[in-house]
Amino acid sequence: MEALILYYDDTYPSVKEQKAFEKNIFNKTHRTDSEIALLEGLTVVYKSSIDLYFYVIGSSYENELMLMAVLNCLFDSLSQMLRKNVEKRALLENMEGLFLAVDEIVDGGVILESDPQQVVHRVALRGEDVPLTEQTVSQIYLFSLHPPSGYEFFWNFPNNLLGP
Repeated sequence: MEALILYYDDTYPSVKEQKAFEKNIFNKTHRTDSEIALLEGLTVVYKSSIDLYFYVIGSSYENELMLMAVLNCLFDSLSQMLRKNVEKRALLENMEGLFLAVDEIVDGGVILESDPQQVVHRVALRGEDVPLTEQTVSQIYLFSLHPPSGYEFFWNFPNNLLGP
């Protein structure tokens, strides 16, 4: 199951070609301990964590260190946001964080940020800007557990609802 796959060019224009490419990459990389591969003229850097695989792919002319910096930034950002629990269930419950992190790191294939601290900070800021009516239940719950300074929640129930 794919959580997020982004293509920034037309190397694989059809969904069928994309799926074949993704299957080929996974078959070539999921049983190895290395972090880099050359496949079909592309540079592939990857990392796994429990039941997740993370890939960043560039042309053979791309600097492998820059691709690895993007991968590490994404992984470290998610690790901080998920409190070191980088596994499928936790990621699926926090998909909005994944989308926001990727938006902060890369835009249209252009690397914007490689510092995970900055990414986590910006994702947190973007999450605070969402009106209460548009937030997910998990966002509201986390906000109520750890409100920013200056915010307080008071739960008041009328006495007649609580019983004698």
